[in-house]
Amino acid sequence: MNPDHRQSASELSAQMEDAHQRTLSLVDDLSDEQWLGPYLEIVNPPLWEVGHVGFFYEAFVLRNLEDRPLIIENGNELFNSFVIAHRARWNAPLPDRRQALGYLDRVRGEVVERLAREAPGPWETYLALLSVYHEDMHGEAFMWTRQTHGYPTPQLAGREDHGPDSSRSALKGPHPGDVHIPGGLFRLGGTESMPFVFDNEKWAHPVQVEPFRMAKAPVTNEEFAQFVDDGGYGKKNLWDYEGWVWREETGAVHPGYWRKGNGGWEARQFDRWEPLSPHQPVIHVNWYEAEAFCRWAGRRLPSEAEWELAASAEPSRDGGGILPSKRLYPWGEETPSPSLANLDGWSMGCLDVAALPEGDSAFGCRQMMGNVWEWTSSPFYPFPGYLLDQPYKEYSAPWFGYRKVLRGGAWPTRGRMLRNSYRNFFTPDRRDVFAGFRTCAL
Repeated sequence: MNPDHRQSASELSAQMEDAHQRTLSLVDDLSDEQWLGPYLEIVNPPLWEVGHVGFFYEAFVLRNLEDRPLIIENGNELFNSFVIAHRARWNAPLPDRRQALGYLDRVRGEVVERLAREAPGPWETYLALLSVYHEDMHGEAFMWTRQTHGYPTPQLAGREDHGPDSSRSALKGPHPGDVHIPGGLFRLGGTESMPFVFDNEKWAHPVQVEPFRMAKAPVTNEEFAQFVDDGGYGKKNLWDYEGWVWREETGAVHPGYWRKGNGGWEARQFDRWEPLSPHQPVIHVNWYEAEAFCRWAGRRLPSEAEWELAASAEPSRDGGGILPSKRLYPWGEETPSPSLANLDGWSMGCLDVAALPEGDSAFGCRQMMGNVWEWTSSPFYPFPGYLLDQPYKEYSAPWFGYRKVLRGGAWPTRGRMLRNSYRNFFTPDRRDVFAGFRTCAL
């Protein structure tokens, strides 16, 4: 938390309204049956998730600013994700969809009213932004739930304001090759000057990074299809022990949303099967699959320190090292927009890896923000001196040690919560999330 950062009540309320409209557009068209959906370990029932979003605003804004009872008496037992077991969310005595939406709407109204009473200070700003970004994260989770179940493509609120433009669609095709990135002493993590950081980004600390070569763009569908067609899923020497166990248990022989059609590979996006776009980044692959591809290709995944250096550092004038300053985004300090990064559902899918040259990092790496989350080789651990954030103590701490770090955001990710230091984290078997990867030379 930046001790000096504050936003006005109107600015915070506008972001809450935007997040709310996005949530509604992701669930409103679903049937009552789909609001519950079948049990799966990797998703939540949308009915529970809507209530959980409302509970988070209530618990982390209203009840941190005022001593007050819960709106729903047993709300903690129903909607606190660290109280109700995952499987129990399908059988709990949840409110119906009308009541769940009514609860969310009431909580939002009370938060807006509370913020309007007096000018929000840094603490109120932090709590409100934390809750907005939490809703943004669940918005992306609603997206992968719809993808997992094969529900129709959602019609996103606000998307009409960000239609395609020539600068984004002009460049299509592959973007091959590597760039050289000089090593040096690099400060990994978030800084106190940033308006908002999550606890796992705290704080920037020096790491020594050796020079390396990184791909200009993520691995494409065409490149990954060559690995599949070469029998990569059946070659045990390409997989680590846990990855091979996963492959044998699942029987995977290609990415989860691929199939072989009469004209070649096809991929499913939501409820539609379409020919595989060769130059878009491969998406919905897990860490094991990314690692196996790297071994097959004679490459490797970047560490998260290498990834963040490539995204945020700038070369020194002599080209032999890096400057001590860091960029907030790969392209600089400008807020993400459709000409810089494929975020916010503006394109409702991936773009070719050659697109968006204006968003290149200082070293020439393209699409380091948006399009697909990128797996790194790094396990998810706290940075030196890590302290639990208050009040959201459960954001990171329960997950350290057995997840892998992803960086950069994907096409459905909300740009307002991203920056080069943002760390995402999933177990290495997850391939429902919007993840791909880029590689480094050995």
